[in-house]
Amino acid sequence: QVQLVESGGGLVQTGGSLRLSCTVSGTNFRVFSMGWWRQRPGGQRELFSHLTGGGESTFYDRSVEGRFSISRDNAKNTVYLDMSNLKPEDTGVYYCNGVFGEKPGWSWGRGTQLTVSS
Repeated sequence: QVQLVESGGGLVQTGGSLRLSCTVSGTNFRVFSMGWWRQRPGGQRELFSHLTGGGESTFYDRSVEGRFSISRDNAKNTVYLDMSNLKPEDTGVYYCNGVFGEKPGWSWGRGTQLTVSS
């Protein structure tokens, strides 16, 4: 059974930075594309960034491009999200998951809450 554990969320001010981490167990992590989803207040969970198994190709939604950076360490079964120039509209619960045709591959973890104060 695949387990996903997100961490690193918190309360930051507008313009601040934060790093999220997601550790994956129960699967051959390095062969799967991984992504970050978020669910903002009143909204649906949405995929906004992902990268391939080797990390050679990345995607960012325009809402985060230039501010967020996704990366992975296959030796640690961990995917990261470095966030900078945070905005109040980034507030939400952040989740990681495998990306299977832009859909989540496994059951969700608990996510990690990010709150950006104005």
